[in-house]
Amino acid sequence: MIRSPLFWKLVLAFAALNLSAAAAIVWITLTWQEDRTYAQLSQRLSDAAVVLERDVSSRLLSAPDATLQEHLRQLGQATGLRFTVIRADGLVLADSSRESLQEVESMENHRQRPEVVGALARGEAFERRESPTVGYARRIDQGGKPVGIVLVAVPRAMVERDLSVLRQLVWTATGVIALLMVAVLYVVVGRIVRPVMTLNSAAQAIARGDYRQRVFVPGRDELGALAKSFNQMSEELGSQLTQLRESAQRQSTVLGGMVEGVIAVDHRERVQFANTAAGKLFGFMPPKVEGRPLLEVVRNHALHQAVADAVVTRRPKRLEVAWEGADKLNLSVQVTPLPGKPCPGAVVVMHDTTELRRLEKIRQEFIANVSHELKTPLSSIKAYAETLLNGAMNDGENARKFVSRIEEQADRLHALIQDMLSLARIESAQQSFKIGPVTVGDVVQSCVDDYRAQAQSKQITIVTDPPETAVLVKADEEGLRVILNNLIDNAVKYTPDGGRVTVRWRSDGELVSIGVADTGIGVGREDQPRVFERFYRVDKARSRELGGTGLGLSIVKHLAQALGGSVDVQSELGKGSIFSVHLPLA
Repeated sequence: MIRSPLFWKLVLAFAALNLSAAAAIVWITLTWQEDRTYAQLSQRLSDAAVVLERDVSSRLLSAPDATLQEHLRQLGQATGLRFTVIRADGLVLADSSRESLQEVESMENHRQRPEVVGALARGEAFERRESPTVGYARRIDQGGKPVGIVLVAVPRAMVERDLSVLRQLVWTATGVIALLMVAVLYVVVGRIVRPVMTLNSAAQAIARGDYRQRVFVPGRDELGALAKSFNQMSEELGSQLTQLRESAQRQSTVLGGMVEGVIAVDHRERVQFANTAAGKLFGFMPPKVEGRPLLEVVRNHALHQAVADAVVTRRPKRLEVAWEGADKLNLSVQVTPLPGKPCPGAVVVMHDTTELRRLEKIRQEFIANVSHELKTPLSSIKAYAETLLNGAMNDGENARKFVSRIEEQADRLHALIQDMLSLARIESAQQSFKIGPVTVGDVVQSCVDDYRAQAQSKQITIVTDPPETAVLVKADEEGLRVILNNLIDNAVKYTPDGGRVTVRWRSDGELVSIGVADTGIGVGREDQPRVFERFYRVDKARSRELGGTGLGLSIVKHLAQALGGSVDVQSELGKGSIFSVHLPLA
């Protein structure tokens, strides 16, 4: 408390006020007492002058008299006063302070003394001027004319001595009272300031974030009520801050977990907040862009203009933005102005629709391909059926040929639909697999035997290249069979007559690689990334001529992925291809 500026301000202020008041009271008291002392002295001297006047009135017209002088001297010794008898012309007739008449006669004329002048003019005069004595003069008249003056005086030292004792007493009492008042003031101000200091310390702690502070101030006065209110405020602030922190944490978690990019800007289009997704979309660190202009952070004028329009019109804006960054992105942007007049800013929500656009394009291509693939056999069936109905039915040889064509196209259509259904089941995870150890050599040999006759018809040599020891994969046997059937079927189809198809398998760490190599037409480098897409054909005319559905390799890819593996291709135009499937080792 001793170091408290407020404490010393109050103590010194009240002490100065009290001491000033005490000094004023002392001055007024001493002045009044001094005036009263002199008034009493004046009365005393006046009474003495009246008594003396009766004794000397008959001698005022004579010369100085030894008898009168001796009388005054004795009277002065008896009363302690100084008596002087003066004739009207100022001649001193007797003075109690002189020992002999000769000393009296040697005294100067008193005609010009202020008290004498005053007495002659007004009948009496009391003189308090600075001189060794304080005197009272009284005029004596005879026959209506002034004949003399009686002057009674007292030594000023005696008066000042009495006044000095009084002053000392008053100042001593005042000093003691002042010290007591300062002590009381110290205690009272301390009791006032101490709770204020406690409140101040608690407020500083709250400013530092410690909302557990509580203040205990005894008493039911205003300070006690203030402490109680302070505690309630601290508790309420702590509760609200906890709620705000939890809300901010939830909001941060929600915004941080959103796949949509979110940027909040103020009315000057300066970034106030950006989530992680927005940083990933536009390639910036969210904390480092706060306070920077939006156009500087995201250099897209269409987005900038939409935000400006939303802030001005206070209406939401929706637009599509093509972002040319490290990757080309398609963004769906929603700009929503914040409530308030004037508008304090806007929130920009960006959704990456690149994948949706790609899937939409794939869907459109898929629909177009499916339509085209279905249209081709259906058109052939319809054409042959119309030909038969128009009379070819009666032509036995042609009728049989057309019916055979209809059957071929129906089989092609059936195979296409079966492949599409199989692919749909695999992609939707509706097809169940019985996963377990499968001997690769047995499945490979079975598939090779199925296609040996087809290969021999084209004079294609189909061989296997097994490892030294048997290899088992963790897979579904029927799924592995479908994979190998599709790969071997493609190899046989796209290998010219007299070619060679080789199936080899090896264990490689935790995986088993099964490769189907051919000496066929090969696949160009630019087509290799797309050969596993639905309906993608490198040579469309040749593929349809060979009866392919365009779904075989897509089925291979999705089956391999469903079994926990992968597929790839290595090829060179005119030299053949190697399609490899990698599955987990059992």
